[in-house]
Amino acid sequence: MRQVDELQQRVHGLRLADDVLAGGDLMRPALRELRRAVRLYREHSYADMTGRQMLRQIGELAQIAGWIASDAGQLEEAERIYRLGLSAATQAEDRTLAGNLAGSLAYQFANTGREVEGLDLSRAALDGAGPDAPPKARALYLDRVAWAHTKAGGTENAQQAMRALGEASQALSEDSEGIESPAWLYWVDAGELQVMEARVMTELRRPLRAVPLLRDVLGRYDATHTRELALYSSWLAVALADGGEPEESAAVAERVISLSADVASERTAERARVVLARLAEYADVPEVRAILDAAA
Repeated sequence: MRQVDELQQRVHGLRLADDVLAGGDLMRPALRELRRAVRLYREHSYADMTGRQMLRQIGELAQIAGWIASDAGQLEEAERIYRLGLSAATQAEDRTLAGNLAGSLAYQFANTGREVEGLDLSRAALDGAGPDAPPKARALYLDRVAWAHTKAGGTENAQQAMRALGEASQALSEDSEGIESPAWLYWVDAGELQVMEARVMTELRRPLRAVPLLRDVLGRYDATHTRELALYSSWLAVALADGGEPEESAAVAERVISLSADVASERTAERARVVLARLAEYADVPEVRAILDAAA
């Protein structure tokens, strides 16, 4: 159990590192920790309770390692890691953790051209966690369902996305001191739900709702979280372009590109490309032309 406790501390340390570092910086140490944990489980003997705790830590480690691999652009490796973690969480009989792993993989699918799989898996993650999952967990899973519907496209999916956002907000409002949440849910709060709402509104081309939300989020976001600042700024740039504000969009886009250059994240690199593609419609605007020329 001492080794399991030490592993738990290292896993949480890796989560905190991911708040300020990108996937390319953390890929090697994350995989090293995961291999070490799996080897510890396979090569030693222990009581059933200890084994279950170890499986739980392997599941948690696989979730953050899969997220890191995905951020680094290693999608096949990320999927393999997520599935390993899902197996560990299932063996540990931790339905909440299993839901997080399935939802994380669903999120990757939704963002990489596998929208139908992403939608199916995000729904399965929510249903599998069950009604007794901590409110924060249900809010997180519902957020992922909302995003999967958004990426799937179409009027019906847009309506389902809005419904899931409302349910996520309701779930979070039920969070109370009487229901303990796992440590890995430390980052799920009203601000994160606001971020997802803003992103959904941007993808649905509703800039009048997206822009105020994103300005509010970015106005109070931790400046040390460079990757997230670049990502959220990218949605603001797109929303401003959709709202017919190309000059302001160009100013935000310049910040996105500057921030992206400093982080080893495929997510931010892809978002920078999306922003530039959106701005191409306004290529005759001098401020936009300058950004496009500089990027070229």
